[in-house]
Amino acid sequence: MNYDIIVIGSGPGGYVAAIRAAQLGLKTAIVEKESLGGICLNWGCIPTKALLKSAQVFEYFNHAADYGIKVNGGEVDFESVIKRSRGVADGMSKGVQFLMKKNKIDVITGFGKLKGKSVIEVKNNDGVKEFTAKNIILATGGRSRELPNIKQDHKKVIGYREAMILPKQPKSMIVVGSGAIGIEFAYFYNSIGTQVTVVEYLDNIVPLEDEEISKQLARILKKQGINIMTGANVESVDSSGENCKATVKTAAGTEVLEAEIVLSAVGISTNIEGIGLEENGIKTDKGKVLVDDFYRTNVEGVYAIGDIVKGQALAHVASAEGIICVEKIAGLNPEPLDYNNIPGCTYCMPEVASVGYTEKTAKEAGYEIKVGKFPFSASGKASAAGAKDGFVKVIFDAKYGEFLGAHMLGYNVTEMIAEVVTARKLEATGHEIIKSVHPHPTMSEAVMEAAADAYGECIHL
Repeated sequence: MNYDIIVIGSGPGGYVAAIRAAQLGLKTAIVEKESLGGICLNWGCIPTKALLKSAQVFEYFNHAADYGIKVNGGEVDFESVIKRSRGVADGMSKGVQFLMKKNKIDVITGFGKLKGKSVIEVKNNDGVKEFTAKNIILATGGRSRELPNIKQDHKKVIGYREAMILPKQPKSMIVVGSGAIGIEFAYFYNSIGTQVTVVEYLDNIVPLEDEEISKQLARILKKQGINIMTGANVESVDSSGENCKATVKTAAGTEVLEAEIVLSAVGISTNIEGIGLEENGIKTDKGKVLVDDFYRTNVEGVYAIGDIVKGQALAHVASAEGIICVEKIAGLNPEPLDYNNIPGCTYCMPEVASVGYTEKTAKEAGYEIKVGKFPFSASGKASAAGAKDGFVKVIFDAKYGEFLGAHMLGYNVTEMIAEVVTARKLEATGHEIIKSVHPHPTMSEAVMEAAADAYGECIHL
């Protein structure tokens, strides 16, 4: 069959690209070897948020007395927590199936590979078939990165996928890496009673975040009972015994940590093997497919989006890239994606959300800056909600008032960051944020108050 577009991979990059193509009247097919929705819907963003919600409910239960509510007893049914998470993921995957039918997109099940110009080979249990398309979009995503010194056996030394479906709750866990994946799982397991140690190679946890955010989050997580080791390197893991033994080197020396489970959360590796890149002369660099601003590879008619190209490995980035790619193919005039206006979120409690420059990177870029901060301890809504931990920090260019970045730590801040993304997209200045009336009482007032603080106008500090 001949298509206008075939997409290989049905994650949030692939399925969104396919739907946008169909909306633009292009005959479209999507190839998926496993479940529609890819890692994000089935083994990433969605099921982890379901796990985290269960942890938050349990924390509410344990602190009900703080809200004047008396409860008796309560325990985690780990099997039911996992079952709920899988049910949420399955429901979302079925939703993507519905969207494929609604938009008349052909779903081809199997492993897709570039066979030649405009040709895709799909292999499944029924054999091998070939399909042709004027344009082919590679959206094959990523998987848990495996370090040579932390070999995953998928039972005691695991990646994020196994962490979502462990047969029983471990009594202890070592989490290697403190990016979003590592911190979210550390928070989840600690909240339900597992003894958790986080080992981070760099000097701060969530190392891509503003340093003030990282340091305060570390203090909060330690208070919650998580053991955090920074500037620490896991040299080896011995899983031959009943428990795992991790040899960790720090500035103070070497020590051996013991736990039932070691979770390796040191990033992702791209799925670019075996999909025909080499045979077709498609250029790559350090595990990434090289593309231009509209995701064209060096081979005519072949495009790549998502985790396998430059930029942040985030679901919303892949979706945006897919839309831009397809609109360019369709002859529209989309803008290239601004990778400096991509929000990043970590869904522990309190949550972390950020966009744009940190204070450090803004200075390094040569800006003279104004910085404003507003703590949630001064927020009426945060006090009423019993969520006073954290703060909002905003950064403006002192000369023109340009909104350079925002960094948030607190309850529900992952919902608040979109205001800043939109403001930066519309080139709003600091004073325009201050003069935009925010509803009271809300957590979002902290953005306005932080902006006012940057200009010496904050009312509630």
